[in-house]
Amino acid sequence: MVFDFIEGAAGREVGVSRNEAAFDNIMLQPRVMENVSQRSLTASILDQSFNVPFGVAPMGMCNLACPNADRFLAEMANKFDFPVCLSSAASSSIEDMAKWAGHRAWFQLYFSSSEEASMSMVDRALKAGFETLVLTVDVPQVSRRVRDLRNGFNLPFSMTPRAFWDFATHPRWSLRTLTAGAPSPRNFVDKDGNTKFNRGGNRAGANWDFFQLLRKKWPGKLIVKGVTSTEDAQRVQSLGADAIYVSNHGGRQLDSVPPAIQLLPLIRSEVGSDFPLLFDSGVRNGEDVVKALALGANFVMLGRPALLALGAEGVTGLNALLKCFTEDISVVLAQLGMTSINDLKENVIFNMKAAQ
Repeated sequence: MVFDFIEGAAGREVGVSRNEAAFDNIMLQPRVMENVSQRSLTASILDQSFNVPFGVAPMGMCNLACPNADRFLAEMANKFDFPVCLSSAASSSIEDMAKWAGHRAWFQLYFSSSEEASMSMVDRALKAGFETLVLTVDVPQVSRRVRDLRNGFNLPFSMTPRAFWDFATHPRWSLRTLTAGAPSPRNFVDKDGNTKFNRGGNRAGANWDFFQLLRKKWPGKLIVKGVTSTEDAQRVQSLGADAIYVSNHGGRQLDSVPPAIQLLPLIRSEVGSDFPLLFDSGVRNGEDVVKALALGANFVMLGRPALLALGAEGVTGLNALLKCFTEDISVVLAQLGMTSINDLKENVIFNMKAAQ
């Protein structure tokens, strides 16, 4: 059930495969005999400098993958020096993530049941010391995810017959989860501390008016996540966003969505060379990170791979994954004859048409 929650997507899940296939079809042009003995992966986004050009995307209910997953993500963010974005639907609190990750912690906002409830979370993030807010705008309604429907999966997590069977057939995960307590969305609570979260609720309130209201209220950096249209990108930029986060939600919202990596260069062309762009959707290894950076992203965010690593081996698995990504990127830079991640441009992409 938990694996299906992480891996699942909208409809027939073709969108996920399309994201990955689009990366597979991008080829890089190696260069030789350059002095690449020293290579730097340091990258900057929104006036923050990090040791690596990637971070962790906002993901709800990470603690389902393993207890303390959000804290482990924060620990690795501090170790590797990258941003970690806490989801509104996280099973750890806004205040805890701020304490764990400090200036590396970003907060992602879903429109809640009302403008008042949404702004309440914004106030909490501001009070906790967050400086970067990510507004997700591509979930006006949660999609039909067949795996979750088949499993009867919902949030807050409840003990259905299917869930009971999962507990019985996965004893290691069950013992860890039962010991830690069933995770629930920690940031959707009423004044009495009760969880008030409707996963299938209407989130269409994250509209242009709400964005402008949020821009006036939020004094820090404001990123708009889920933009795939050049027209929307132009409008988001003109209304004062500090950055755009190009993403098709990893194929979890619309099965027929175009691959995000193919939309990235179009949006880069629309917003100009200096406007900050973040990217996710389909990134599975360090080469994919390099491809996204070459096609216009300033920073790349990791989703499913991080959760799967946590589910497999906890913090040990996550550490191993991040080490693989870091080494992967460095090796690819060497193959391209480059010494700095900031030198990546579209000319490292092999152009089949130009070669013919």
